[in-house]
Amino acid sequence: MPNGLACAQNRGVPMNEEKRVLVKNQKDFFGGLLFTAVGAAFAYGASTYQVGDAARMGPGYFPLLLGVILALMGSVVMVQSVIKGHPDGDPIGKWAFKPLLLVLGANVVFGALLVGVPAIGLPGFGLVIAIFALVIVASFAGETFNLKEVLVLATILSVGSYLAFVKLLALQFPVWPSFITG
Repeated sequence: MPNGLACAQNRGVPMNEEKRVLVKNQKDFFGGLLFTAVGAAFAYGASTYQVGDAARMGPGYFPLLLGVILALMGSVVMVQSVIKGHPDGDPIGKWAFKPLLLVLGANVVFGALLVGVPAIGLPGFGLVIAIFALVIVASFAGETFNLKEVLVLATILSVGSYLAFVKLLALQFPVWPSFITG
């Protein structure tokens, strides 16, 4: 019998037992895995564009660089989740489907109201109303709902978005409903 097997049997470790890596922090592990996957996907998508080099950057250079950095950061978080953490593994809790669906739905509502959906006859309602709808729908994902706070937040976001995108950047967004502005 080789020395390694004899030593394993003497310590009470079965010969056929494999060494496994114990994830000590599941939340960090899966968060890092998500970052790595998204970063790798962005890097792959950016590689289809002309990348160029540091002196003459192409349209794919910056997204490629950000994707690689995000993937590396995710990898570091995954490695740290194996090294540091609780001895029992810090399990992930249950999925919060209601907030997840409400936040995703709020983004779909925003997109649909911003420019409209001609296939179903929904006209564009513009930036201001779309932001108000986004904030109101997404606020139902929280534990509490305070209409006054939600309306104040929606007003601040609408004014800030109007100033940033329409006035400062001069982007062509429909600000008000198309049936009002013509």
